[in-house]
Amino acid sequence: MESLLSVENLTKQYKGVVALNNVSFEISDGITGILGENGAGKSTTIKIVLGLLEATSGTAKILGETASENINIRSRLGYMPEHDCLPTNVTAAEFLTHMAELSGLPPSHARSRAADTLRHVGLFEERYRSMGGYSTGMKQRVKLAQTLVHDPAIVLLDEPTAGLDPAGREEMLDLVRKTHREFGISILFSSHLMADVERTCDRIIVLRGGKLVQSGEVKSFTEETETVYIVVDTNKDGFIGALEKRGVDVTEGDGGIYVEGSDESVYDHVRDALVDAEAPLRRMGPRRRALTELFEREGDDFSDLPEGVR
Repeated sequence: MESLLSVENLTKQYKGVVALNNVSFEISDGITGILGENGAGKSTTIKIVLGLLEATSGTAKILGETASENINIRSRLGYMPEHDCLPTNVTAAEFLTHMAELSGLPPSHARSRAADTLRHVGLFEERYRSMGGYSTGMKQRVKLAQTLVHDPAIVLLDEPTAGLDPAGREEMLDLVRKTHREFGISILFSSHLMADVERTCDRIIVLRGGKLVQSGEVKSFTEETETVYIVVDTNKDGFIGALEKRGVDVTEGDGGIYVEGSDESVYDHVRDALVDAEAPLRRMGPRRRALTELFEREGDDFSDLPEGVR
């Protein structure tokens, strides 16, 4: 599949501080999350891709072109900045029409495209209100709309859920997924919120201290493990003792217990231990990994992660 965005050996230094250190990755289709704590290098990467910063070394190409060398390639990009940057004294309809015209659309087409895009983000009824009176959630939707109004091949979203309450975050994440599903636009989703990335993205790129420490399919990391999670209503200690008598490795945590292994013999031991301890079973199932575990590991050694997630 053709690479939409290709970053190769990208390095950026600021007065002796290394913001990016030899980072390489490719994006072909779908929703890719670029994940990392504040200062990990996410925004620096995006600005270099946009041609707003010059790399110390390495390249960042969109459809085989470098934005800093071919300014026209920027017409294939959409960018949603993290900070509040909207003019307050114009309407959303005026703003999006202007942005569409800047991208090369004729006025009549720009007005139509602006209306359609505002409908997509749920602001069609509010399109003639001045944006100075918009809530934070509405402003975030306008910023998303302006990334889409010129029908780009790929959009770069920098912390799109910043400042939103839980309901607003979920609505924004739904819009991101809907944008790819209905428009076929690929998305680079930059965030420090692991739950947002896990729920929204197909793939992840993890930066830590300017280095790429992880990349791959989200589902490859969050797949079920060879560990069973069990919760009983009463006599947990007796249940644990009955399991240990059968030679089962048991670890307590998260209000229940974890049992290593997932073959039929393990489930047979669990069944028999429940009967012996007279412990009513409330919940049992394979454990799934969470992306939070990426940042609970010490150092940068991810050699024990599943294949395809390194």
